Amino acid sequence: MKYIILFTLLFSSVFAKELIVKANSFKADEKAGLSVFEGNVHIVKEFDELNASKLTIFTNEKHEPTKYIALGDVSFTIITKIGAIYKGVAQKVIYKPSTKEYYFYKDVYLKQVDEKKEIIGNEVVLDTLSGKAYAKGKQSGPVIMIFNIPEEEEK
Repeated sequence: MKYIILFTLLFSSVFAKELIVKANSFKADEKAGLSVFEGNVHIVKEFDELNASKLTIFTNEKHEPTKYIALGDVSFTIITKIGAIYKGVAQKVIYKPSTKEYYFYKDVYLKQVDEKKEIIGNEVVLDTLSGKAYAKGKQSGPVIMIFNIPEEEEK
């Protein structure tokens, strides 16, 4: 049976954002501050979308989300505050609402769609407030950055 869970998340004291999570199964432990979704997990938060095999949401004593961990063939579309659009895949994604940062791990491919920039690495951090990305490669290989550079016309 598919579950559809609707959370209202407080990202500031003034504005509330909806988080919609669809999954095949759902377990929660209110005392521990854990909600676990498994099987064909699909998440929508404002303009961001994420798909994964498993999602764990950690909350504080006020039931406000403090961290999200998505695992298993994670695919995503993220739009930063400045309007940059990122699409990609990773094996593990952590989102920290307090800093508005996404942490991507293992076999990461991140593409900035509107700028045609690509990052391939083992660990990538995306700051959604500034739109900046940071990357680390594996011990066995470097980070790969791909840029589309327009050719100048000859005179």
